[in-house]
Amino acid sequence: MARKVPRKKSRIALPAVATNPVALALAAVAGVFALGLGVSWLMGQPEPKPVSMAKPPAVAAPVAPLPPPVPARPPVSAAVSPPVVPPPAAPVITEPDAGSVAEASDPPGKGTVALLPPPVPPSVPLPAVQPPSGNAAPWRRFAVPVKAVAPGRPVIAVVIDDMGLDRKRSTKMAGLPGPLTLSWLPYARELAGQTQAARANGHELMLHMPMEPSVDADPGPDALLVRLDKTEILRRARAALDSFDGYVGVNNHMGSRFTADRSALSPVLAELHRRGLLWLDSKTTPHSAGLGIAQDLNMPFAGRDVFLDNIPAVGAIRAQLGKVETVAKQQGYAIAIGHPHDATFEALASWLPDVQKRGFSLVPVSAVVRAHHAGG
Repeated sequence: MARKVPRKKSRIALPAVATNPVALALAAVAGVFALGLGVSWLMGQPEPKPVSMAKPPAVAAPVAPLPPPVPARPPVSAAVSPPVVPPPAAPVITEPDAGSVAEASDPPGKGTVALLPPPVPPSVPLPAVQPPSGNAAPWRRFAVPVKAVAPGRPVIAVVIDDMGLDRKRSTKMAGLPGPLTLSWLPYARELAGQTQAARANGHELMLHMPMEPSVDADPGPDALLVRLDKTEILRRARAALDSFDGYVGVNNHMGSRFTADRSALSPVLAELHRRGLLWLDSKTTPHSAGLGIAQDLNMPFAGRDVFLDNIPAVGAIRAQLGKVETVAKQQGYAIAIGHPHDATFEALASWLPDVQKRGFSLVPVSAVVRAHHAGG
């Protein structure tokens, strides 16, 4: 067996300071003092900013905004010129039917900007109508007789609308010397008695048919409206036409929307023609189809020339009567429309006695139609 040799324990030599207690104490004091100085120095330094590991974004230089894109034009054929866009049309000015409530939204007498009516449908074929023949037609049979008018002498017809509702003013107007043409609303009371009294005083009679306006106004009960179907329009029209007897024709009360709708108005005028009545277009809108339909039907018709009392003041109405005379001299005749206002009565009362002396003949509407717009 091998003999085990005992290992020798090594000794590490320590410095003298490590074995000297006094030196150890002094070294400890010196270490504490140095540590305090180091802490004090660190406390006086500024706090370091945290360093972000992310890369800062690059700042782009400002870029000027781009102009809006210009739409590409479609290729234009060399044989076709591009369409020309017309300038916007000026608003149309018309005199409203200002008789009662009616079609005026601007101050009276200034005219009103006509609201555009709904699009007019294509021409509607008119039904074949066989009116009464010859003098059997009511527009001739119930016409007020007039004396022969000298050739070249201008004639004037004065129509008073809205008759019958205001009994006092209607009776007062019917008491004026005539012949005037008095147009009566179909929903007025006791129409038979009122109209017979007016006819006995030498005045011609008409029916004032309520029709839908283009403004917010009430034309009265059972008015003709464009939204109604043809059957209901004719039912209402026939009820109005049967409200009294002895009249020569019909003109519209309000109606700036209804008369502009050819498809709605056509059956009404065809019914008038079938009954042998004339049509007077009050022309409350320049877009009325009434005169064109009447021509197509070859029925008797006429159109209003001047409104008298958009401004219900005596002086203004006298000025309008002067305008009526001017129109009559220019075209040989004139048709004026007024209403049973006190101012209209006063102006007519002073104008009627002298109109003949100034070279005019006062006639009913049927005489103007017979001389200038004969048909049927």
